[in-house]
Amino acid sequence: MLEKSFGLLFFLKQAKKNKNEGSYIYLRITVDGVAKELSTKRLWPIFKWNATAGRAFGNTEEGKTLNSYLDTLYYKALQAKKVLLDHDQAITAEAIKNILLGVTEKKKMIMEIFQEHNEQVAALLDKEFAPGTLQRYRTSFDHTKAFMKWKYNKEDMEIQSLDYEFISSYSFWLKTVQNCSHNTTVKYLGNFKKIVLICLKSGWLDRDPFIRFKMVKKEVHRVYLTPEELAIIEEKKFPTERLRQVRDIFLFSCYTGLAYIDVKRLSRSQIVTGIDGEQWIFTKRKKTDTPTRLPLLPKALQLVEKYKEHPSCENGSQVLPVLSNQKMNSYLKEIIDVCGIHKPLTFHIARHTFATTITLGNGVPIETVSKMLGHKSIKQTQHYARILDTKISHDMMALREKLS
Repeated sequence: MLEKSFGLLFFLKQAKKNKNEGSYIYLRITVDGVAKELSTKRLWPIFKWNATAGRAFGNTEEGKTLNSYLDTLYYKALQAKKVLLDHDQAITAEAIKNILLGVTEKKKMIMEIFQEHNEQVAALLDKEFAPGTLQRYRTSFDHTKAFMKWKYNKEDMEIQSLDYEFISSYSFWLKTVQNCSHNTTVKYLGNFKKIVLICLKSGWLDRDPFIRFKMVKKEVHRVYLTPEELAIIEEKKFPTERLRQVRDIFLFSCYTGLAYIDVKRLSRSQIVTGIDGEQWIFTKRKKTDTPTRLPLLPKALQLVEKYKEHPSCENGSQVLPVLSNQKMNSYLKEIIDVCGIHKPLTFHIARHTFATTITLGNGVPIETVSKMLGHKSIKQTQHYARILDTKISHDMMALREKLS
């Protein structure tokens, strides 16, 4: 912000003590009519002072030395003005005075800003952020602090020290010392980049250290169950009630595409009659707060009815008696062992199975699948479409018949 008027003037001010020793020389800094005074801590006789020039009279060695000092201070004031201008800061008499006195704003530190960000996320928990998001940023905070200690032997650093080399070394540390995969490394760097963006937007950082750093995730092969594997799990007779119950809840997710937390939070009030007169689920994804409208398939409806009178579901607050995610995944490992399926089965694979085997594999358009999954972008859904050899086979068979 440019000033309208600017002035620097040296003048004498009578000392309250030692009146016989002369007057103190002050520098008056004036910006847009607002003045601030700064003592040079130098005494000078009034009869040897040129008030018009703001300098000492005479050609004595003492006078020349004083004038040289005042000239230096004058140019330091001009340099302070330039520093403010270069950093796009407001040019004020107070700001120039503070620079000359060495009084500067408290330096912005990386981990302090990160900690403040995490505290704000915690304060907005369940309003704007999910618990998993907070945990992700806390883990990223710990990683950043550990890396800083490993690389620079420091607990914290100024944000101005952030550069390409810092980001590149952080990436290397995550992949080697922490043994993170490429995509996990990109995820943690993405968390840290949010802190960098806060610094950039606040004007605390001049250049983006990520500007030439590539952060592209590698495509991951998503595991899902084939129709044959799904049928094995459905038809298998399990010896214990807990395994049968976990199997049913997993199948419900396979036929609805709902994530674990959304199945756990599903209440009977969210099952309503849709536009076609059939039963639909009207809910919001916990992860993204995206509205989801999902017609219930017959097998999913059967499971809803099956657990209608279960002690955990009688009051309607829960549709299914869902255990903790950890227990569900633990029991799912038992289920695939019993079924002889050699895939790393977790509850989230049910969602992948809905996207591939249940919907896309049966010709449901990708736009419809994307909407039912609650994806914000169809690009997220395209990951599932790429892995369907059955879809390619079906489409090419239709082409063969057409050409023959």
